[in-house]
Amino acid sequence: MNPRDYLYRTLDPAEAASLATRHLAAHDDGELFLQYRVSEAFGFDDGRLKAADYHTGSGFGLRGVTGEMTAFAHANEISTAAIDRAAQTLKLLDPAKGPAAAAPARTNRSMYGSDDPLSAIPFARKVELCQAIDAAARARDPRVAQVSVALSGSWSVVEIVRADGFIATDVRPLVRLNVSIVAKQGDRRETGSFGLGGRYHYDHLFEPATWNRAIDEALRLALVNLESVAAPAGEMPVVLGNGWCGVLLHEAVGHGLEGDFNRKGTSAFSGRIGERVAAPGVTVIDEGAIENRRGSLSIDDEGTPTSRTVLIEDGILKGYLQDRLNARLMGMEPTGNGRRESFAHAPMPRMTNTFMLGGQDDPQELIGRVKDGIYAKSFGGGQVDITSGKFVFGCTEAYRIQGGRLGPPIKGATLIGDGPTVLTRVKGIGNDMSLDEGVGMCGKGGQSVPAGVGQPSLLIDGITVGGSAA
Repeated sequence: MNPRDYLYRTLDPAEAASLATRHLAAHDDGELFLQYRVSEAFGFDDGRLKAADYHTGSGFGLRGVTGEMTAFAHANEISTAAIDRAAQTLKLLDPAKGPAAAAPARTNRSMYGSDDPLSAIPFARKVELCQAIDAAARARDPRVAQVSVALSGSWSVVEIVRADGFIATDVRPLVRLNVSIVAKQGDRRETGSFGLGGRYHYDHLFEPATWNRAIDEALRLALVNLESVAAPAGEMPVVLGNGWCGVLLHEAVGHGLEGDFNRKGTSAFSGRIGERVAAPGVTVIDEGAIENRRGSLSIDDEGTPTSRTVLIEDGILKGYLQDRLNARLMGMEPTGNGRRESFAHAPMPRMTNTFMLGGQDDPQELIGRVKDGIYAKSFGGGQVDITSGKFVFGCTEAYRIQGGRLGPPIKGATLIGDGPTVLTRVKGIGNDMSLDEGVGMCGKGGQSVPAGVGQPSLLIDGITVGGSAA
């Protein structure tokens, strides 16, 4: 079955194009967004399958844009009658006063395959994988007290239909595996987790080398945390690890570079293009056009091809992440960052894969420069004020640095600061840039979308560390 056929079981494609023209031609911009999505999730805990969820759904979102005003309506029924009803909302908009916005550029490039990963492997084999991971993890070490395995996948078909005849289709697979282990030693229990995924099929996750690495990393982290001591407190130098630590960059800096906040003047970076906003050597990129990555898209949810957008180059602010609406109002070009959680949501500027490029420094040498500080190798949850960039992040793996050497692992460390200031305090950039393993989710305006992060090891000469050590 052609993936596109899932969108048109109750509506003819020609009728969809006609409806888009009829209801959207009077406005500056907008689209009829059609989506079919199927998803599944397995939760394996305490040696048995605790949850198995399967969901399928479809629907449309109809959006009209005139000036700064947007009218949006959606329904989970793709039919002429439902789209006509939704179009009543668009009558609240004034008619366009100028020419309609130009259609997005077209592309045949794809960042991932179009096959459905869910149907390729039987249900029983997915449960067997969870069982195998559980058994192997428990056999690794007698201190393993609990094992949790989460396996999930989705397959989404989307089509963007515009009043000017533009039609673009994208078929998006996404899979993820997560292993969490609780290790017990005496009265102490500590947890370690590891996950990976991307826009590909389950085959990679089913390879023994892949899921055994997930076990090894989760167990290693749990055992490291069993040896951890209380974290110090105060302002001190911090070395950030490569890869997943880019989540701090994503939250504390990336959101502030999204077009809507800058158009409205609410970002710390508003009106600062061409100014120095970071230390020399700091170059920050957002790139949705990386094959098979979790945050990648062939086209964004407005039909614009994704691209490589330089946000900060050698410390100088170069640009913002743009959807169509904010780009038009700011006199800039869309960057392929108009994203939405589903057909039930209007698009907004969002990150795809956001990362800092590597430098020339040896990561070990960065640690050697620190007389008294911490090495934060991985983060858990955090909170960020997008307007100011102020953040609080909890470390899931961190170590004390004393005399230029790694000391004991520490527990309960939090990093407190603000993104714009941290960027100016970068004193060393490692040559080990890497992207994360493919587990990121990004929240904004009540919407969640998959995203990627990355960075090299970084030496920051002062971040406030919250800890409990006397």
